[in-house]
Amino acid sequence: MIRINRETDYAIVLLSLMAMEPDKLYSAGVLASQRGLPQPAVSKILKLLARSGMLVSARGAKGGYGLARPAEEITLAQIVTAMEGPIALTDCADEALGCQYLSSCVISSNWNHINRVVHRALDAISLKDMTRPLPEGGSGGLDEIYVSLANLS
Repeated sequence: MIRINRETDYAIVLLSLMAMEPDKLYSAGVLASQRGLPQPAVSKILKLLARSGMLVSARGAKGGYGLARPAEEITLAQIVTAMEGPIALTDCADEALGCQYLSSCVISSNWNHINRVVHRALDAISLKDMTRPLPEGGSGGLDEIYVSLANLS
């Protein structure tokens, strides 16, 4: 099974909450209590996201974390990469890791293609998209993304 880790899931949940009121600053404690998440995990995630440039932080009594740029400009691919590193389904799809069998592998180009498709899919969905619930029985504005991904070659 391919899955994102728990912290990445939490990061998307936290960023989606912040995207609903993008001009507001949020403390780790408030975010943790609003989403029912452990505060140490929330603090760690917020620091990672701030280091990646998705969040800004302000110190002081009225400080906290806020979005560094509009939610439309933050993609799921950027969030996953910030939390987990480069998106790669296999080691051979991660150029930094490399593979000792790459020169004789007949399927590595297929894995690289699949990796690019997954990356494009995540890059096509913005944080703003994640704040909009899907209508019952539909995929909302994501239909165009799914169609374009199905046509990738």
